[in-house]
Amino acid sequence: MSGWQDPFYSITSSMPMRDDPDHYLTRKERRHEKKRAGAKDRSKFKKTDRDKREKKTALDMHARLKKKELKRGRVLAITPEGTEVDLEGEKALVTLRGSLKKEQGKQKNLLIVGDFVWIEPDYAIAHVEQRRSVLSRRGHIHSHRQQLIAANIDQVLITVSVASPPLKPSLVDRYIIAALKGKMDLVIVVNKIDLLKEKKEERFFFDAFVNLYSALGFRVLGVSAEKNQGLTALKKEMTGKASVFSGQSGVGKSSLINAITGLGLATKEVIKKTQKGAHTTAQAQLIPLTFGGWCIDTPGIRSFGIWDLERRDLVVYFPEITEGAKECRYPNCTHLHEPGCHVQKMVESGAISALRFASYKKLIHEL
Repeated sequence: MSGWQDPFYSITSSMPMRDDPDHYLTRKERRHEKKRAGAKDRSKFKKTDRDKREKKTALDMHARLKKKELKRGRVLAITPEGTEVDLEGEKALVTLRGSLKKEQGKQKNLLIVGDFVWIEPDYAIAHVEQRRSVLSRRGHIHSHRQQLIAANIDQVLITVSVASPPLKPSLVDRYIIAALKGKMDLVIVVNKIDLLKEKKEERFFFDAFVNLYSALGFRVLGVSAEKNQGLTALKKEMTGKASVFSGQSGVGKSSLINAITGLGLATKEVIKKTQKGAHTTAQAQLIPLTFGGWCIDTPGIRSFGIWDLERRDLVVYFPEITEGAKECRYPNCTHLHEPGCHVQKMVESGAISALRFASYKKLIHEL
């Protein structure tokens, strides 16, 4: 008969079949299955979806901010006791909401000094603003993780010393790349220039270093925290900006901050046997400057791995090599062993610094 349908079929067809694995799952097991499926779903990491979520969150937070349900603050330090925040000119100790801890991803730390955060009435961080700039490095132990150093910074003060510990151009090059990748300006600060009076070899190397990096378009300042030399120029560079002092242990970052601000940050002498600095600053901290701006003192490092740098992109950060590469025989020349490499000829003639080329080669091999 046309239009007739078996009523028993219409009922049984909507029921789960016995061979359907979900048929045997309890409600609790179904919930766990759904959670596992969500964890495997990579769509939430897509840039377009992520941008939509961040925009919606920002709009919601702004609405709450207008209603005075939230207060906006800036992270000054992260301590074992909690996160120290500048909250409308006063210091407050706040905690991080558990829901935010789920968004860690490939970052080693969720919160970093310099972050702008929105605080609930119970002093819990409800939201971390998107960072406009960030200084980071590859995790020392877990190389697949990004270790954040400072956020929302205008410039990196790449701090080195002429001696004790010795000046390392290769480390400066790594910081230059990290600063440019993180969307920050940079100034190279060479401390302990008072030692140059007694060290002729260091004087020659210092002069060559200053000439090289100045010619490449970088600002280089020679200073001495010990003798108060060059501090006026450094203070001028810092005025009205958020700056982060970063560099090798023992170069005098804390001493420079003390000399400029009058603070009493802890300092230590360089270990004479190894000529390496001892770690003094245990954690980064954001310091407000009386003459306008902020500065961050960071723990010293002995190695600096660059985060998220592809081998093919490395040459971009060596403009002199990029220029010389235009005359190479092969368009994909690595400048390490290929015949007819114009870059190698420029290094041999001194047109490209052997120091910079050594940094480039070392990074190429690492990547």
